[in-house]
Formats: sequence, structure tokens, C-alpha cells
Amino acid sequence: MSMTTEIAQRSQAFPLGVRRCAGEQSHLFDVAVYAPDLDAVAVHYQDGQGSWNAVVLPELTDGVHHGLVDGMGESSRYAFWPADVPLEGKPGTAQLLLDPYGRAIDTVRVDETPVYFSVVVDQAFNWGSSRRPGTRWRDSVIYEAHVKGLTQLHPDVPEELRGTYAGLAHPAMIRHLLELGVTAVELLPIHFHIDEPHLEPLGLNNYWGYNTLGFFAPHPEYATDAARKAGPKAVQDELKGMVRLLHEAGIEVILDVVYNHTAEGPQGGPALCWRGLSEMKYYRHHDDGRYLDTTGCGNTVNFTEPRVIQFALDSLRYWVDEFGIDGFRFDLAVALCRDESHQFTPRHPLLIAIAADTVLSGVKLIAEPWDVGYNGWQTGNFPQGWADWNDRFRDTARDFWLSDQAALAEGRRGGTVARLASCLAGSAEVFGRSGRTAVSSINFVTAHDGFTLADLTAYNRKHNEANGEANRDGHNDNRSYNHGIEGPTEQEAILAARSLTARNLMATQLLALGVPMITAGDEFGRTQHGNNNAYCQDNELAWVHWNHDNDARSMLTATRELLRIRREFLTEQPAGYPAREDTSYLLWFNADGEPMRQEQWSDPECRTVQLLLGSPGGDLDGLIVVNGHLEDRNLVLPTAAALRGLGVPESQNQMFELRFTTATANGKRRGARLRGGETDTAAANSVTVYRV
Repeated sequence: MSMTTEIAQRSQAFPLGVRRCAGEQSHLFDVAVYAPDLDAVAVHYQDGQGSWNAVVLPELTDGVHHGLVDGMGESSRYAFWPADVPLEGKPGTAQLLLDPYGRAIDTVRVDETPVYFSVVVDQAFNWGSSRRPGTRWRDSVIYEAHVKGLTQLHPDVPEELRGTYAGLAHPAMIRHLLELGVTAVELLPIHFHIDEPHLEPLGLNNYWGYNTLGFFAPHPEYATDAARKAGPKAVQDELKGMVRLLHEAGIEVILDVVYNHTAEGPQGGPALCWRGLSEMKYYRHHDDGRYLDTTGCGNTVNFTEPRVIQFALDSLRYWVDEFGIDGFRFDLAVALCRDESHQFTPRHPLLIAIAADTVLSGVKLIAEPWDVGYNGWQTGNFPQGWADWNDRFRDTARDFWLSDQAALAEGRRGGTVARLASCLAGSAEVFGRSGRTAVSSINFVTAHDGFTLADLTAYNRKHNEANGEANRDGHNDNRSYNHGIEGPTEQEAILAARSLTARNLMATQLLALGVPMITAGDEFGRTQHGNNNAYCQDNELAWVHWNHDNDARSMLTATRELLRIRREFLTEQPAGYPAREDTSYLLWFNADGEPMRQEQWSDPECRTVQLLLGSPGGDLDGLIVVNGHLEDRNLVLPTAAALRGLGVPESQNQMFELRFTTATANGKRRGARLRGGETDTAAANSVTVYRV
């Protein structure tokens, strides 16, 4: 045998996982797994005839066991096991250790107990001429959705496609997203996940999917029956087909990913993958050997280890390269960025590696900037290149439109307009300290976790009894307001007040500087009947309903109009708006049309403010008027002279055209044109938008 042939037949330690050898050795598979705690590792696999075989991986390089294996093939099931430990049960029925890099996971039930196997999958797919949309951050509108729940009840999606990857890309669904004005769907976890043990006795399952068992494997339950029967390759193709169709419609796909913990749960639980391969390397520990849990899920992945960082980077690149994914939202992202002392650092090696990566530095990166550990709240502290879920925006918007309104209705004082104004301006004091701008703020009022927008206006307290935990689970600090009656009512005055508040909240997040995120169904008032923790409700309670009544259609119309106004405004601004200070201005006026005085910002009796925003190089300005009082207020529009004095370019005919108002009574006046200095009426508890 020649030296060249010998070298060609040697196994390689990297890349990790299973891959077919090239050329004349295409019948061989190079298998590599990081398991530094094990002396020897055997790969157990099913050959083309269905028989199970075992091969001890002969080579060990820096903790990686690897070797060439003959007899594997596409769709082969396989798993790992310590070569010196006898199997408990026969191959094909015993739970072995999954491949952390497995491209698919197959589930077999043995005596009603699920047993999981990794599966070899061919990655080939015809993307045609599909290209990533590449939407700029400032133009992005994110739509957070669950693959199954979004279309499970959609009447225009064929029944066999409902609740699936293919259903999400059905023309009826794409039409809704485009007519709404969405530029990106952010999908709750589609990595392979399993249920927590406590749910089965309750007859429930983990609907949201934040319990990952496979970071390279799509969740097959979201594929059509036909694809699942055809096997893992067909499941992957359906998911890729979904991405392709969304891209062709100009819609990006962002994945919610959960690298902070795994489905193996608390210490002492079953070894399904990482725990059996290298528990000390993969999980964080206290000095006494106990798990250190900053996630609240039983374990925390240890991102002080280079191989763990490599694992996450390889997974992220895989979803970008093989599935065309446009970005990621990182669940409990602070847990990924704690150092050897378990302290958060924006200079964490993972963050540096992502920033330096030619693939990942070009996609959208969104942090959920907290975990449940010490000093876990880090909103605004992630580095450049990242956007953060802005919980300060969420809490402030709820305070102003819900908590304050409840206080005012009881004769108490509400808060000032200052904090809301800061949020409308992009939360500069939050993001400026990390050198970032308004486009790093993901502005949201609701998300999958918590009340829906409609429920914020209809419930003072959570109603999670269906979760089987005696209503102990879920948040208690909801900052909601039921407007006088808890839950459903037929009183028209209360229903009208709730709808107005919902429109105010929607207008606040869609008009503010930053990137808005809408939770699926909020655009037409979806309810979960007061359940603010529907993680285990895989049923009509959590699914999106599409049978819209008049109130739902009215809310949908308002949301579409707000996004149309946002889109038209941004189109008329320079490319650098609003990230560069020299391309934008934000000017604040009181109800008298004069610049806000310092004492008015701190006066709770002053809850009316006007915000003029635009750019010296833009062709369009906008005026947003917020009236947080419970009664109408007269409003003097800023004069041309006042605007010139603040640096706004002079306009020959300074006119304000009423484009939108959340107050239905004033809606009939849309299109009305007024000059600066004229008096208009800001309806009680409303948001009004003028085109300037």
C-alpha cells in the first residue's frame, strides 16, 4: 500500500459527527465524537439490512474518539456507548448516547418508553435561485410564531399541511405576513426537543420546545405526515422548502435557539448524550461538584470549554449553511456568556468567536439578555453586532398604558411621560453604553412567554390552572389591567376601552425607533384566556385562531396601517437613519407646541407629549402625539418658526396631515390637514400620527 493511500484511509478527528468519505472510499464513514471522559467508545449502528453492528473507534485525538466505519449508510440509526461498559438491553432497544452532531433523531418506543437514536442524513437540496432577503435591521419587523400553532387552525391552509413547516409556507400564510408588513418570522425552537418528565402524568407536553435534545436535528413533529413517513431526509427537505418559499417572498427566517441548557435535566438524571460523554466538560459545576444552574432548567451548558464553544458555533453555521437561516434569537443568552467565575462578560470567547466568524457575523443575532443567575439582567450590555430583547421597553409601555391607566381610573396618580419618551426614542441610555444604537433594541410588548396583547387588557392576574401546577407557575408581575372586569364581558364600554389600549400598545412598539417584534395573533387580538405560561398547552388555548370577529378585523386593520406608515416613513429617510446622529433628529414638544421643559418631564400631571422625528436629508417627517390622560386635551401643533429654531429644514408649506389615530372617534378625520400653530384635539388615552 502506498503512503498516499494510507493517508487517505486514515480517520480524521475533525469535523465531529458522521460524514461519508470521498472518492473511492465513499462506502466508508468517518465517525468522530468528543468524549474525553471515556477510555474507549464504540459506535453502534444499523446497516442496510437492518442488523445492528458495533465498532470500537480506534483512534483518540485530544479527547476525540474517531475511526472509519464500513456498513453505515444514509438513514442508518446509530449511537455511542463506552466500549468497556456492557449494554443494558439489546442493540436497537437500549438507550445509548446520542451524537451531539447528529443531523436527525429517531424515536422508538420500547414498552411505552421513548428510546432515541441519531440518524445519518444526506444534506443535498436544490435551492434553485433562492437567496436570503438580507433585510436591514432598521427595516425589519419580526413576527414571533410557533410552527404548529400558527397554522393548526387556519381554514385556508389544507388540512394535511396545518401545523407543519409546509403549512407555514403556504400561500395563505405568506399572504397574511406580507399584507401585515412582516419582514422576518422568528420561530420558537425547531431543534429536536422532548418533554420534561413531570408533564406526562399530567397529560401535557412541552409545546414551546425549550428542551433541546438535538442541536443539529430538526423537530420531525412539525413536518407533514408524508414527510415523516418518508424519513429524516424528507423532513429536512420540507423545512428547507419552507425557508426557500419564505425567502422568495422576501421574508427572513430567524430561529429561537436554546444553547443554555439541554434536555438531560438536573444532575443524576438519565444520560442521553452529553452527560454520558463528558459531564464535567459539558455542564457548569460548583466547586463541590454540584451542577450550577443559571437557567432554572436543571443544568447549564459550560461555555468556558473550547469544545463546547466549538459545538455551538458548528451548530449555528450548520443552520445557516444548510438551511439558509437568516438569524438566531438566543434563549437566556447571559448563560452562554459567563466566564470561569460565572460572571457575565461582553468579551466572552463565544461572542468574540461569533463576531470573527465569516458566516455568523453576517446574520441577525438577538439576545434574550438575562438568565436566572446572579447579576443575570444584562439588557444593553451585549456587544456591537447584537440586538437585545428590550424588557425595559416592554415594562415601560405596559406601565404607561395599563398600570398608570388603572391608577388614574381609581383617582391615583400615574407615572410621567419621560420613560415612555425614552423608549420611543430607541432607549439610547440603555444601548449607548455598549456603543450601539436604536436598531439594537428589539421593541416588544408581548412574547410567547406571558400574556397575549388582548389578555393584558382583560386580566389583572394570571389564570394558569390548566397547567396542573395550582396556578403557581408563570409571572406574577404582569403590569396588566382588566379595565374593570376580569376576563370575558359583553359590556361594550369595557370592550371598547380594552381595544383602545391594545391599539395604543401596538402603536407604541411599531412607531418607536428600533426593531418591533409582534407576537403571532396579537395583530388581531388573540387570547389565551388569561394563561400567561402556555408552554404545555398544545391545544386550541395556545394555537392561533383565524375566525375573526369585527373587533379582530379592526385590530388587524390598525396594525397593518401602522406598519404601512412605518414603512413609508423609513423609505423616505437616508440609509444611515436612525443609527447615525447626523442623519436624524428627535424633537419633543408639549401640548402648547413649545419645546418640553425639564420640569414637565418629571411632572406626572404632564402626560401629553409630541415627538417630531425625521432627518435633515429625508423627504418626510413624522409627528407622534401621545395623550396619556383620561380626557381629551387641546393640542397646538409646532410652528414652522419653532421647528426652524431647532434645526429642522424650512418647508414652504408646513402642513400636518392626520394619518392615524388609535381613537376611533377621531379616525373619521384621517386626511385632515392643519398648519403649524393650529389647534387640534388629542383624544383621551390615544396615540395620533401626522405626516409632515
